[in-house]
Amino acid sequence: MKLFSIVATSLFFLFSSDHPANINMQIEQARTVDSLGACQGASFQKGRLFLYGDREVGMIREFKMTGDSPVYINKEVKLTENGVDVINHPTGIAWNGQAPTFIGNSIRLDAAGTKWKAVIYCVNWQGLLTTGTLDGNLLNTIEDDACIQGTRPEYVQYKGKWYVATADYGDKGNEVRLYDPALLQHAKKTSEKGVLVKKFTCTPWVQNLHWIAARNILVLIQNQIEGRRWRFTYLDFNKSMETGTQQVIKVVDLDRTDELEGFTFLDGDSKGIAVSSSRRDNVNDMKVSWK
Repeated sequence: MKLFSIVATSLFFLFSSDHPANINMQIEQARTVDSLGACQGASFQKGRLFLYGDREVGMIREFKMTGDSPVYINKEVKLTENGVDVINHPTGIAWNGQAPTFIGNSIRLDAAGTKWKAVIYCVNWQGLLTTGTLDGNLLNTIEDDACIQGTRPEYVQYKGKWYVATADYGDKGNEVRLYDPALLQHAKKTSEKGVLVKKFTCTPWVQNLHWIAARNILVLIQNQIEGRRWRFTYLDFNKSMETGTQQVIKVVDLDRTDELEGFTFLDGDSKGIAVSSSRRDNVNDMKVSWK
């Protein structure tokens, strides 16, 4: 186990009198968690940490937190149906405990990696955790054709209503989009009438999204350049929605050169877990301070 204490450097922030502008992040400890393949993200739900990746098939592993350490509880989900790898490259889990659960997938269409297809799956989350596969738990498959490049679903709230937010990874025309979950769960394409509710433009290389409900902040979990270096962009969500472009509270860059893939706060907003696709030091304890 390798110890780190990497202090974040901040780049810039734009107006926001409603939010603290001095947000600092540190990697307190980096650990290597095996059997994830290239880890693609993290989701914290009711005291359980779910890490997902693209091993020989897309998969999710469940951990409990003992102190600051994630402990594997021998529960794994394979994102397969009838033995076939369906969600081979999971890119986000939209879960809020009350509305439908969605999992994103980015499918490579050519060897060069220049063409991708984005798909969102509506799943029976509790059934998935119980049986360990998508068999009988895959409720709907939705082509995210409203996207520009890739999909990474996350629940957010806007004006008192839940929406499924997602964002693009590429370097051109990036957007954060909000989908109506009630329509999304039955749609075949996100371009269908009424599914896409609202959107705003954002900066490139978004790997994942994280919603901080208590602060009404959306965090873009990003790379500084394509596939490399860590960046966290904290957005004033309401102002971003109202103006049609991201309104930045703070950009935090960390001096790590691998590929940041996901982040989730644990209980509260002072400790979190950040994951990378690296084989080593892929699960990182994060300390976050707000002033």
